Amino acid sequence: MKRTAIILGATGLVGSNLIKRLIDNQYFSDIVSITRRPVNYEASNVTNHVVDFEQLAEFDFAFQGNTLFSCLGTTIKEAGSIAAQRKVDVDYQLEAATIALEQGVDDYFLISSSGANAKSLSPYLSMKGELEDAVIRLPFNSITILQPSLLLGERAKSRVAEGLGAKMLPMLCRLPGLRRFKPIQGWQVAQKMCELSSLKKSGLTRLRLEAVFPNS
Repeated sequence: MKRTAIILGATGLVGSNLIKRLIDNQYFSDIVSITRRPVNYEASNVTNHVVDFEQLAEFDFAFQGNTLFSCLGTTIKEAGSIAAQRKVDVDYQLEAATIALEQGVDDYFLISSSGANAKSLSPYLSMKGELEDAVIRLPFNSITILQPSLLLGERAKSRVAEGLGAKMLPMLCRLPGLRRFKPIQGWQVAQKMCELSSLKKSGLTRLRLEAVFPNS
């Protein structure tokens, strides 16, 4: 049976790596890339839909498929404020998940964060936890939430803070209790999502860094 994969945040570190891996994947025949700006793909099985995230309901046709991979995310520096970051990290993603469900998508993947908790004092971790809690309540047949720590890899825009974290965290994560915050390559997350998407499963699966990447 032909299946369609939908990638939200397709130009980001994980999303762009995921598309590369899905192009030749036997499980999906078609790939839908949802972006804010046009992206040209050489592969004939990739369709790019340019959407206005402020009017996402008007682009419900872009969410017709079987599996939604939500890889969207930003930083407070890029967004400009916590309120603006919340729009991307919570509001846009929750609305996209809701629309996808209404369009018949039954399999949902979310890239969250290690330490995500709606009650966290960290605005970032609180937002991630709030989104997790919200999407878990949606009646998808299958929900998979991955909780990696700092994501490493080449980005369209460099992030100074993440560059410093990439140098410091590996040493700090040798301390007891901090291993789940160890940085991981974006392509590794994309690869794991690709592998998990072909498995037949139902209900909720939430995986922390050490559970998904035991050798990391």
